[in-house]
Amino acid sequence: MALDRYFAICYPLRHSSILSMPVVTALGSLVLLRGVLLVAPACFLLHRKDFCQHRVICHSYCEHMAVVKLVCEDTRVNAAYGIFVALAVTVFDITVIVVSYTMILRAVLRLSSSDTQHKAFNTCVSHVCVILAFYVPVLFTSLTHRFGHSIPQHIHILVAHLYMVVPPTLNPIIYGVRTKQLKDKIVVLFQKGI
Repeated sequence: MALDRYFAICYPLRHSSILSMPVVTALGSLVLLRGVLLVAPACFLLHRKDFCQHRVICHSYCEHMAVVKLVCEDTRVNAAYGIFVALAVTVFDITVIVVSYTMILRAVLRLSSSDTQHKAFNTCVSHVCVILAFYVPVLFTSLTHRFGHSIPQHIHILVAHLYMVVPPTLNPIIYGVRTKQLKDKIVVLFQKGI
């Protein structure tokens, strides 16, 4: 998204030619490959461990650290790898986002019209909101599993569920609320209900 915002603002007339279908497919493939390469070692590390008698996790999905807590052996390598992945992905992603937004900011500040500057900044606000909605729960979950031992289990589960549900739910709302057609439809719905 940061790359898309950069090309949309800095090269609006060439946006679709730069981010063509083959380029988007290649970028998507790289993201998928990154995910597989980072998750696969965690699976192999867990596969070699002996699990305790109970094999029930308290989550509705198979979260890495919840599975690690079922292991009867030393799990320091698993925990260290988990925190490495969480921090590496976050640091890399945020670095790319900050670099692209710095370049966007430079390009926007060069625009002569304040109205044009305002429109350009407006296109980025939605993306920043989505970034915050995604990364805050991810970092909270990753860090509290490793360092927040006094945090109750139900808080871990609640935040993990929020991480899985809130960003995908907020995406269409955050991006859609900026369109005039959606605003008009929402006003009509509320007027009918009142």
